[in-house]
Amino acid sequence: MDLLEVGKIVNTHGLRGEVKVVPWTDYPETFEDIEYVYARTKEGDLRLDITGIKYQKNNVILKFEQIQDIDKAQMYKNTVLLSPRDMFNLPEGVHFIADLIGLSVYNIETNELIGTICDVFNTGSSDIYDVKRDGKKNLLIPVIDDVVKEIDIENKRVLVFMMEGLDDEV
Repeated sequence: MDLLEVGKIVNTHGLRGEVKVVPWTDYPETFEDIEYVYARTKEGDLRLDITGIKYQKNNVILKFEQIQDIDKAQMYKNTVLLSPRDMFNLPEGVHFIADLIGLSVYNIETNELIGTICDVFNTGSSDIYDVKRDGKKNLLIPVIDDVVKEIDIENKRVLVFMMEGLDDEV
């Protein structure tokens, strides 16, 4: 089964076994589409069935069938949660970060290899690809239509237009 990390339990919430989760998804509402998650523990991945969802600031409060009190919830603090990939229905043009990491980035004009995506982070207005390059410092590429021209997950490549000023080592 192909699992994706979707968040981390950071604390308990109340006395009835609810937990506070920092979501690792763009939309915390994604948890409403997930029936269950796996908690990554030392003993292995344990299935937890979601029975309740609430929102608190940037966190999600989850209630699991298997956790009925604060003592049991405490045991899951700092546990990473995973969900089967097939529970997600991504819109056209939206990709999992896990699928972007490791893709080769090419200049669309010259077909020259620029580097490999090693991280993706969000600045609020757009995502940024952190591209590792041989012998140079990493290049930060804004994920905007003017720059990122094509993402081809199947062929493991991204085509970008290198706007003037994007690479300060040229």
